[in-house]
Amino acid sequence: MSTTKRSFLQVACAALIALAPMPTLADGWEPRRPIDFTIMAGAGGGADQIARFLQSVAQEYDMTNRPLVPSNRGGGSGAEALIHVSNASDPDHTILVTLNSFFTTPLRQENLGIDVQNFTPVAMMGVDPFVLWVHTESGITDFDQFVAQVQSMNGDFVMGGTGAGQEDSIVIAFMSDAYDLDINYIPYDGGGAVARDLAGQQIMATVNNPAEAKGFYEAGDFVPLVAFSDERLPAYPDVPTMMEMGHEFSYYNQRAVVGAPGMSEEAAEYYRNLFTQIYETEEWQAYLESESLSPLWMDAEEQAAYWATQVESHRELLASLGE
Repeated sequence: MSTTKRSFLQVACAALIALAPMPTLADGWEPRRPIDFTIMAGAGGGADQIARFLQSVAQEYDMTNRPLVPSNRGGGSGAEALIHVSNASDPDHTILVTLNSFFTTPLRQENLGIDVQNFTPVAMMGVDPFVLWVHTESGITDFDQFVAQVQSMNGDFVMGGTGAGQEDSIVIAFMSDAYDLDINYIPYDGGGAVARDLAGQQIMATVNNPAEAKGFYEAGDFVPLVAFSDERLPAYPDVPTMMEMGHEFSYYNQRAVVGAPGMSEEAAEYYRNLFTQIYETEEWQAYLESESLSPLWMDAEEQAAYWATQVESHRELLASLGE
């Protein structure tokens, strides 16, 4: 089972959109107070970076009459954010930046009573691949050396990732099963903390998204070993994919904005137009390229269909990996 970029496209029934003139925001409804811009992860990770970049673009172009106010709620593999947004007292002023824990956390924590189909589709902003990273001082320079090192340590090789049973742990669980690796996995609330601890060598490897590891890579601290993408990433052309190694597995993180359950249609249209505007700016398109994200757009109907498919895909994926 793999969550490939191709599957995103097939579910969305759409290719990359061409840039078009910015639409006018919906007539009528406008925010009456600051907008709760909840982030389903901790500070410094990919979701956090994206949310704050989106907020900065909206502010730069004066796109909203009330500010987007980012707040990190990454506890419980994003359960904190899901509960907060599900129980929002003002759904019209509450939106959420999501990753794939939007699907996995409700599956693994059924007691939450969260049904993602109750959320309001707003915007799919792109999809984010995963890369296996080690510290330069490890001396590991390719994937074969990594496998040999992990196998030699008999369960003492330590990797960090965001949460248990969510994106990072899914990728690591697949890799462990495919190569008979015994890895000691430490869950974190966000990818920023994971990357910082690899930089400080508190852990030995990660599967951070490129944006989360980029600064450390550029500083010469990190070495990328393999990409869990359909094709080699332009920013890392010498890094092979897991596909090239004979495994039909790739995995992408959704980078999406969703509205609270119960949001009015007028508010939903306002936010859809807002994030369409942001998506079509030169700044966002440049961000996608610089951070190795793949552009992808879905309208509200396509997003709802995509959510249903991804819930079932992740149910099967978690079961197959024993998560």
